[in-house]
Parts: sequence; C-alpha cells; structure tokens
Amino acid sequence: MLQFMSNKVDFINVTETGLESSPVSRALAGLRANEARYFKNKYNQDFVVVSASKSKDVVNWVSKILKEERNIVIDSKPLETASLLVDGIKWIYVFYESGLSINVLYTLDDPKKRAVGFKLSDGMEIPGELEKFKFARQKSKLAGTIRGSYFVIKGQY
Repeated sequence: MLQFMSNKVDFINVTETGLESSPVSRALAGLRANEARYFKNKYNQDFVVVSASKSKDVVNWVSKILKEERNIVIDSKPLETASLLVDGIKWIYVFYESGLSINVLYTLDDPKKRAVGFKLSDGMEIPGELEKFKFARQKSKLAGTIRGSYFVIKGQY
C-alpha cells in the first residue's frame, strides 16, 4: 500500500498540480498528460505520479544511470516521478522543474532494449547538460511541440 500521496494524471482535464513551480508548468503538464494518454491507450494503464520528495529512490536510480552511462547530471529540481511495469518493461519517469521529462525504458529480460529518453516541454531551452544531443520535434495536442532525444543503456541497473 502506498504511504504517500499519488496523483492519477488526467489527460482530458489537464492540470498543473505538482508542477506549479516550473516556469513552463502548463507545457510540462501537457507533456505529462501526453504520456498518460499513451499508457491508457496502448496498455490500458493509469499514469500515476508521486512527488519526487517521496520517491527519492526513483530519482536516484535515474540519476545513477545518467551519470554512469553518459556522465550527465541534471541541474534542475525533480518535481514528480512515475513508475510503471507493463509487459515486462519497467518505465520510469522523472519530471523536472525546468520542463524536462526523462523516461527510462528498461526491459527486464532483454538488455538490448533499454534506453533513456529526454523530452523538452514547449518553451524551454535545451539544458546545458543535454546540448550534445540532437532533438527531433513532435506535435502534440496536449503538449504543443515536444522535442525529444534518447540514448541506449549499455549497463545493468
């Protein structure tokens, strides 16, 4: 049983709850809702977020992968996390105050299908720690223009 507040993300009535401190909170809320819609439509799973202060183990796991794989340290404050296990895939999300969303796709039984994805909310600059990545653009009714990039995970976590 969860001992802390969690929030099921509504992708119909998008709210900025939990993301208010972000200068691009509306776009970040749209990005979060876009992820919620994806999981509901593809896997019939609810997308539930938890305050990053209550899920430090999740933030630390993502930070460890970034540091060990690419020597990346995210400067922005983590606001929320989401953790899902669907079809043998561990999906972990961290939403940051800057408007950055990082997701880790981590297959439990196939180490060749593991990656870290970065998504930038509409209106935010590319963070300095991610400048070396090329970002593709994608349009979203919920999030405006999303810029995304990724890298493949080589290690075991």
